[in-house]
Amino acid sequence: MNRQAALEQLHLPDRVWDVIVIGGGASGLGIAVDAASRGLRTVLFEAEDFAKGTSSRSTKLVHGGVRYLAQGHIGLVREALRERGYLARNARHLVHDQRFIIPCYRWWEKPFYRIGLGIYDLMAGALRFGRTRSISRDELLALAPNTKAEGLHGGVIYHDGRFDDARLAIELARTAVDHGACVLNHIHVSALLKDGQGSVTGVHVCDGFSGETLEVRGKAVVNATGVFTNAVMAMDRPDEQDHIVPSQGIHLVVDRSFLPGDEALMIPRTTDGRVLFAIPWHDHVVLGTTDTLVKASSPEPHPLEAEIDLVLDNAARYLARRPTRADVRCMYAGLRPLAASSAAGKSTKEIMRSHKVITSTAGLISLIGGKWTTYRKMAEDVVDLCVLKHGLHAAPCRTRTLSVHGNVPSELMNTSDRLLAYGSEAAAVRSLIQADARLGQRIHPDHPFTTAEVVFAVRHEMACTVEDVLARRVRLLFIDAMAARECAEQVARLMAKEAGRSEEWIQDQVTAFRSLATGFGMPSVR
Repeated sequence: MNRQAALEQLHLPDRVWDVIVIGGGASGLGIAVDAASRGLRTVLFEAEDFAKGTSSRSTKLVHGGVRYLAQGHIGLVREALRERGYLARNARHLVHDQRFIIPCYRWWEKPFYRIGLGIYDLMAGALRFGRTRSISRDELLALAPNTKAEGLHGGVIYHDGRFDDARLAIELARTAVDHGACVLNHIHVSALLKDGQGSVTGVHVCDGFSGETLEVRGKAVVNATGVFTNAVMAMDRPDEQDHIVPSQGIHLVVDRSFLPGDEALMIPRTTDGRVLFAIPWHDHVVLGTTDTLVKASSPEPHPLEAEIDLVLDNAARYLARRPTRADVRCMYAGLRPLAASSAAGKSTKEIMRSHKVITSTAGLISLIGGKWTTYRKMAEDVVDLCVLKHGLHAAPCRTRTLSVHGNVPSELMNTSDRLLAYGSEAAAVRSLIQADARLGQRIHPDHPFTTAEVVFAVRHEMACTVEDVLARRVRLLFIDAMAARECAEQVARLMAKEAGRSEEWIQDQVTAFRSLATGFGMPSVR
């Protein structure tokens, strides 16, 4: 995946793409994979980096939605469980079976959750990850020894999926390229192009680095920009009503000692009536999330003080050793794109995360809503509509069984291998170290990520900035914000050597990244 080679494709004379995708998050990348794998000439533009926004800031779950089942949204749960199964098969190196424990402190909770989650298992059918079962108090404390023991009656174990969201986004970008798509990050779509009849015929783009502007023509233009959907729709019709309202969810990352076993915790009812998860991830624990309607979409949302307190207070109700602000290594916020019509007059916890696809009178196709787990089905629906509306000649959808780049057969999986997230590319990362032992050095002494991974990200994963590497290729920013700050200059110098950048570029990158990383640290301990 080479950015310069992709840019050159934009300069081919008289090139008309079948599908132009605006947005490089889960939705946009899924659409690019689906369209390209059907044989459609596909180009994708992302204004920042792939999964820069919501798609790198999730709870790290590929799931059917236990709370949606409780709300009676059977169809949504069934669809999500089916998609969870497809993704686990098509991206074995990134999607893993995660056991969740629900601690029960009242006598009726064990049978209640056992029955409900048994239905969850049945709905997954042959794509089920594992079987729900009840566990005793002693077994629960053995599996999750930091669980509060007072009043504990035991618990229920159920299975769902855990994944690395940003790495899956990178692998989807590479999958799209494998099937002939052109994908570009740091390219901003500034306007829509229209013909004399007012129909959308392409986009006007600007390279975020060189400043070069281009007009790119296409038959179908898709708006897959998540919480920025309204802004793109306004390019089509300035008076367009809002179709998206943003809802913020935050996560706090703490040491693994707060959840030393392999199991995750699911707290079924927080003080505000939602659910809270504690999930092992990259040898740390992710606590979250919240669901707070906010007034405007921002590329860098920040946790609110009330949200921080909510997560810590509810975690403390279930953990014997309580996490405090001083224990938080990283905090991050993401914005969910909720359908405006669904949000009207409702609490966010009551709003389904389903999706819809709409077409404007000018032909702009926009994807509204959705979530990571169902990205593939959302993409299928969008491309089906592109084919129908624009008379495109395309093969049937292939993505139910299409391997994501890096997918490996289950018998070759080695869960103890830290490079498992690279799948079939792990050997390429190791070969860099074999060729130059210095690349085996860690970028930070407290974390396992190596300089070889930085080089690999620049050469093969279109990483252009220090943030691209430390936030979304090796995830250090989302694990330990202070450590990420400390190694920013080392990473900048490695990248500069690879890409032929100047000392001025290095200093600009270090300054920008350290400023960004400050926002990922806890305010009281920054």
